[in-house]
Amino acid sequence: MPLDPQAQAYLDQAAALGLPPLNEQTPEEARIHTAARARALGGEPEPLAGVENRTIPSPVLVWFHGGGWVACNLDTHDAPCAALANRAGCLVVAVDYRLAPEHRFPAAVEDAWAAVRWVGTQGAEIGADPGRLAVGGDSAGGNLAAVVARRARDAGDLQLALQVLVYPVTDANFETASYRRNATGYGLTRDAMRWYWDHYLPDVDRRGDPDASPLRAGDLHGLAPAVVIVCEYDPLLDEGEAYAARLRAAGVPVRLILEPGMIHGHIRWAAVTARTRKSYDDIGVALKASL
Repeated sequence: MPLDPQAQAYLDQAAALGLPPLNEQTPEEARIHTAARARALGGEPEPLAGVENRTIPSPVLVWFHGGGWVACNLDTHDAPCAALANRAGCLVVAVDYRLAPEHRFPAAVEDAWAAVRWVGTQGAEIGADPGRLAVGGDSAGGNLAAVVARRARDAGDLQLALQVLVYPVTDANFETASYRRNATGYGLTRDAMRWYWDHYLPDVDRRGDPDASPLRAGDLHGLAPAVVIVCEYDPLLDEGEAYAARLRAAGVPVRLILEPGMIHGHIRWAAVTARTRKSYDDIGVALKASL
């Protein structure tokens, strides 16, 4: 279908800012620009009963934010976390995992896994039921959620109810059809993804590690059920669909949701596109059913 008009309006507004392409920015510049636009794109977070910041020995996770393992933080993803908490009627615990290039692979993975282990053993301290635990994330956060879901299966003592993967990074492969077709013009570019990977895991020979590219994991049997959201005009479309297909082939219940006409990043843009709220609703329904 044609590009969603609200997505096109976002692209036009972004172009009007005159910022250099992401791959020509430093990580510090990318963080500043991303944070500066976060509230305008996400809108005011929905009212909550309460918000609490906690410091624990290892970061605690339910939701991993995106940002290519380099940019974004708890503030940039405050709006989606609030929306999901309301729709699912559950606690949403976000983790401020370490970012590259200061902390390269596997730092983010280790933080994510330590966080889930903390929730699984000490979640009662914050009113959580460790027996009803889901993980999720968008983009690079979806990558971390997929890796954590596999680690949870392998550990054997932590049962996840659901994994929510929103346009996840699942493979370090820039030659898929969607990478070529959507290389430029739709917000996230192929060059930007190369830039993210170069900061996160500059050693190309290590990018096939399943903890970096979960699509390359040998065995996906027994993983938690999954909701996978992908977008038509996204370089990551093919790898998201491929991961959903591999999960399904391994006997994992999967709901794959393709957002036609939509672009990468929309989960944070409730103030500029109605499709964001649809994704909130889709995830909320899945979480309620699983938890």
